[in-house]
Amino acid sequence: MSEVYKKFLIPPPKIAPSILSADFRKLGEEVKKVEKAGADMLHFDIMDGHFVPNISFGPMVVKALRSEVSIPFLVHLMVEDPEKFLEQTIDAGADIVLFHVEASPHSWRILESIKKRGVKAGIALNPATPLSTVKYMLHELDMILLMTVSPGFGGQKFIPRMLGKISDLRKLLTMKKLMLDVAIDGGVTFENIEEIIEAGANVIIAGTGIFGQADIEEATMKLKKIANEKYARIISSQV
Repeated sequence: MSEVYKKFLIPPPKIAPSILSADFRKLGEEVKKVEKAGADMLHFDIMDGHFVPNISFGPMVVKALRSEVSIPFLVHLMVEDPEKFLEQTIDAGADIVLFHVEASPHSWRILESIKKRGVKAGIALNPATPLSTVKYMLHELDMILLMTVSPGFGGQKFIPRMLGKISDLRKLLTMKKLMLDVAIDGGVTFENIEEIIEAGANVIIAGTGIFGQADIEEATMKLKKIANEKYARIISSQV
């Protein structure tokens, strides 16, 4: 049994398909399919071509899909100057807004701005960014996202060393008696999701692992089934 599960009950798994890997020609249809298959939230990567070497889409896509599905929208701002995107993103229908601790020296102010709008707030960390950068903000957060690939492109392989980082974060939260969502983004597969859950993550963001499959509904259900069964086995072993 993983050490991170011994003293604290980790939130159940949530599957968050990332539309970055979806077919934009039929985006509305695809997001409805993953919702029908049991996806817990929908993930949006807003990229500006500066913070990461790619441009994706803006808040207008969030707004366009808001009426298509009812599951929560998790919006990940992979941008420089995240303050400039907050109002548009929240107005578009975001339920949770994540920004990168590396992108601004004013993380506390950004968190306050998000919270004032009645929206949940979270911080994202790149693979090489230490957990110490968010140590003094943990009580203000609803979610922490750990990038498990170098950000900017879909379809990359999971960085194995990130399992240790996930575990270290969950242990830190447990020590502080905080039951936060720990999200991971990058390289999720049917083969590695069990060890990701074991390490202590509970929000599983998957792009090509869902939208890159032949049947996205089946992929969503399969990923969720594996995650829930692994979680149940770990929890039952504590009783």
